[in-house]
Amino acid sequence: MAVPELIRIVSRDSPMALAQVERVRAELAALHPDVRTEVVPVKTTGDKWLGDLSQVEGKGAFTKEVDAALLSGEADLAVHCVKDVPADRPLPAGTVFAAFLERDDIRDALVHPGGLTLDELPDGARVGTSSVRRVAQLAATHPHLTCVPFRGNANRRLAKLTAGEADALLLAVSGLERIGRRDVISEVLSPETMMPPIGAGILALQCREDDADLIDAVSGLGDPRTHREATAERMFLHVLQGHCNSPIAGYARVDRGGELSLRACVFTPDGKTRLNAHEWAGRLDPATLGTSVAVALLRQGAREIIDGIAH
Repeated sequence: MAVPELIRIVSRDSPMALAQVERVRAELAALHPDVRTEVVPVKTTGDKWLGDLSQVEGKGAFTKEVDAALLSGEADLAVHCVKDVPADRPLPAGTVFAAFLERDDIRDALVHPGGLTLDELPDGARVGTSSVRRVAQLAATHPHLTCVPFRGNANRRLAKLTAGEADALLLAVSGLERIGRRDVISEVLSPETMMPPIGAGILALQCREDDADLIDAVSGLGDPRTHREATAERMFLHVLQGHCNSPIAGYARVDRGGELSLRACVFTPDGKTRLNAHEWAGRLDPATLGTSVAVALLRQGAREIIDGIAH
């Protein structure tokens, strides 16, 4: 294997995305001390557009420009949050995931300037989030709260909160950790309270599939447990064929004994209907487990719920 001398890493230009790239650069430097890395920042449609994501191709809004830089040869390696990479269609032709890094915290956090917990928020409190997944779950469990649409990167959302545009915020723990703002968290919500998005807390490295030397060089950064979890979750979403307005949540987990399970839910946007499935892999490979859990939800009527939501 010939390790490349220079690896050009493409990423969204948000502070969080660039912090993620620094993690990759540090891990690469530890594995291959002689390799130089360079960052190629791009501004994506999703970062420029602060309206409803479904109006700009939904999830692909955060990946299209990154994919283009990779395919044109402007960059060699892309760093993605798996939760932002569409799973209802394949990766762009000619590209492949070379590694899934060890998973970060999958949980959501409540940010309240006064330090209140979710259960302590008063009637009518305004919670900032644009996630249909969070909105549906809050509607079901905390109907007395009001969700207000909040887009933009985490720093921008925190600034809006400070400006009084909401009373509290829901953000991913891993995202706040990446930008060094764990200090603002007033409560970390359990996955039972707020089921995470598919792919939560996972960074993936994407390469051109013919770039064998680079794939070899970065595959050592991959974490086998995370690889199994990501494979099950992405296959689940692929079979379910959800769109960016579908409230879908779930997570796979490899327990200490090495057993893989996948728990997942599909909600109506108002949170009044919730379909649940939870299965252990046993002898199934991760992709088959993902398929099996998706089929279990489809049998309960997930297709009708998803297709009934405008997108």
